[in-house]
Amino acid sequence: MGFELDRFDGDVDPDLKCALCHKVLEDPLTTPCGHVFCAGCVLPWVVQEGSCPAHCRGRLSAKELNHVLPLKRLILKLDIKCAYAARGCGRVVKLQQLPEHLERCDFAPARCRHAGCGQVLLRRDVEAHMRDACDARPVGRCQEGCGLPLTHGEQRAGGHCCARALRAHNGALQARLGALHKALKKEALRAGKREKSLVAQLAAAQLELQMTALRYQKKFTEYSARLDSLSRCVAAPPGGKGEETKSLTLVLHRDSGSLGFNIIGGRPSVDNHDGSSSEGIFVSKIVDTGPAAKEGGLQIHDRIIEMRKLERTVTLPKAHSQDSNAGFIPQLPSLHTPPLNCKKGGGHLACGGAYLSCI
Repeated sequence: MGFELDRFDGDVDPDLKCALCHKVLEDPLTTPCGHVFCAGCVLPWVVQEGSCPAHCRGRLSAKELNHVLPLKRLILKLDIKCAYAARGCGRVVKLQQLPEHLERCDFAPARCRHAGCGQVLLRRDVEAHMRDACDARPVGRCQEGCGLPLTHGEQRAGGHCCARALRAHNGALQARLGALHKALKKEALRAGKREKSLVAQLAAAQLELQMTALRYQKKFTEYSARLDSLSRCVAAPPGGKGEETKSLTLVLHRDSGSLGFNIIGGRPSVDNHDGSSSEGIFVSKIVDTGPAAKEGGLQIHDRIIEMRKLERTVTLPKAHSQDSNAGFIPQLPSLHTPPLNCKKGGGHLACGGAYLSCI
């Protein structure tokens, strides 16, 4: 909402007025079509109606409204009367200085701070009222037994009753104590709920941390074992003491399209200073129930020297005489390098060569 016109000293330019409230613009905002309104006037309109208040265009959102800073600075330089002019203040200040003036204006309303009074006066008169005129101002303590503070009004009227004053004081204390107990219970309930939520979050975080640690530990163990095995296989010099080299030829029959083992390509090792190489294709995994495991002899880290496909024609009963079944596996490149010689480790062949014929 804008500023009332009669508060300004002199006439106000019509261009500085809001078309909605017809007052002087307060925090002006402009629409894409060029109309200017008070922020407090146009924002609720746009949110509810979704259009310009001047009905000059289609849909309009609050994001399309922009501040008009030059116009706002011009309005802030206008002379305006104090908001408490009706209470006696005759000051005229610049609009931009008005908040500072209102903070210390002597004609601003202020309430008496004595308990039981609550009278509203001018700010400049409050101190004198509390000191000299307020009936609720304390004048001492009762000397007749209760020891409670006496007010000027009670002393002047002679109506102080110790029993009644004590009951009133006790009632006030009980009410205050009840309010404190209620606030304490509410705070304890809120704290209990917060504690349960934090404990649940902490437990979930600890569980997730443990599961993550276990997963990484498992991966680390697997990678370490694989690295150690490959290192022993690759780093073993040929012709060393206790080494054993073995070539194996297997004929595997596909089971559901699988030969029952996985392979991995090896790469030259820069750590081999003895001329040995880890190039080639190696067995990385053997399925327990696959053809490779049933046939026997093939082990993890064995080097595949050659793989050939053997085709076989099967004569079927007459009803199926037009069908033929030929096993097929992906062709692997023939490696013409000799089998890799590796030492035995732990009583088993750590790495050897294999000639595979697959059906």
